[in-house]
Amino acid sequence: MKSFVKNIFLILVLITMISCEKSPGEGGNITIIGSVWVKDYNSTFTEYRGEYVAMEEDVFIVYGDNIGYDDKTKTDYLGNYKFNYLRPGKYTIFVYSEDSSMQSLNNEIAIIKQIEINQSKGVFTVPKIIIIK
Repeated sequence: MKSFVKNIFLILVLITMISCEKSPGEGGNITIIGSVWVKDYNSTFTEYRGEYVAMEEDVFIVYGDNIGYDDKTKTDYLGNYKFNYLRPGKYTIFVYSEDSSMQSLNNEIAIIKQIEINQSKGVFTVPKIIIIK
């Protein structure tokens, strides 16, 4: 009878370990990095004034299919950002930009980049995000 109880216990432990798949988010060995640049226009978007790094710009990350953002950071003086200690999975990175089409109510839109990571560690680069100011 003791061996039967031990076998049941081992089966339950194995099922529990297998079913504990970790979702995207904090707790891993992955770093996501990227940069944000600004294209500067006049208020009617008819005159291009130049391009420069986006300093102190808010960058948001969404883990998997979550609703709302899960974390945010600011770009440094070179327009770079990073999110550390993530697990494998899908991530959405976004930054707010002025809406050059002038269709949104608050004149802002989100510039979105998505990345899916299948490895358990490493540094992964998101393509440059360009916003309008």
